[in-house]
Amino acid sequence: MVGVHREAEHSLPNEALKLLRCLASGWDDVVDQKELRIVRLKGAMTNEVYKCGWQTEKGASTRKVLVRIYGEGVDAFFDRHDEIRTFECMSKHGQGPRLLGRFPEGRVEEFIHARTLSASDLRDPEISALVAAKLREFHDLEMPGPRNVLLWDRLRNWLKAAIKVCSAAEAVEFELGKIEMEISTLEKELFRDNDNIGFCHNDLQYGNIMMDEETKTVTIIDYEYAGFNPVAYDIANHFCEMAADYHTETPHILDFEKYPGLEQRKRFVHVYLSSSGDETSEFVVEQLLNDVEKYTLASHLTWGLWGIISEHVNEIDFDYMEYARQRLKQYWLKKPSILGC
Repeated sequence: MVGVHREAEHSLPNEALKLLRCLASGWDDVVDQKELRIVRLKGAMTNEVYKCGWQTEKGASTRKVLVRIYGEGVDAFFDRHDEIRTFECMSKHGQGPRLLGRFPEGRVEEFIHARTLSASDLRDPEISALVAAKLREFHDLEMPGPRNVLLWDRLRNWLKAAIKVCSAAEAVEFELGKIEMEISTLEKELFRDNDNIGFCHNDLQYGNIMMDEETKTVTIIDYEYAGFNPVAYDIANHFCEMAADYHTETPHILDFEKYPGLEQRKRFVHVYLSSSGDETSEFVVEQLLNDVEKYTLASHLTWGLWGIISEHVNEIDFDYMEYARQRLKQYWLKKPSILGC
């Protein structure tokens, strides 16, 4: 039996421990492959994530990897095989961590020696500019497969899943009977044939962004929800995530007073557009800003439905239902001023 930290011993499946032991046996600098320290990382809401490390011969340093245990019921949200293919393709592009191995319930990834951003980092102008430029690079990646927008099908599929798993009382509370019409309205009002479509992350919260403090290199991680979408939706989703802090005593509580103000949004969009080296006019900036604001509505619907489903399929300690309540409340609150209806 691999010697592990007592709290984590019952958290990792045996297949994961065997894989970790096998990986450690191939590294000459590991002092004792059986002496493994495991620390669960906070903030993950789809998977359970662990930092695993062994002491090396240098004494002070450790050899580290990341273990991801797949969350329950994720089939309702995405195809795990597609996510693995995306992960491997991103790695070939030099984006994100390398895949080190798989086991039935999850995988082992390269540990990136950079810090995960905090909620407050997203409001730091310098860091926000780095994220904006990196997001533009992400959107411009050449990824395999058709460039079909997934947003509208995803919303409809998640609505069906939410109706299937929730109670009659919950369906009434969240007005799920109205959501199909809302999705159709958004698609009609927001989507245009000439929209800028890119490979989007679709879940760009601060916990999915890492930064090397020395080089100021930003890395975007975790691609479960990634796929082709209007880039305005991805930016909108990132802005909405500024209302969240998943490392508090109440990680499910959102503060929409922290949604970025106009000047902050404008700076982000300007850096995003100009980071490719192209000249950026005020008109183009304003147009994208306007599109982004409209797509915040799609973000609220997406994660509202996600919360309802997650409450019934995921055992991670997070108040998914209250999170869904806040996102859908924000949708109904903001729709009149954004769409004028």
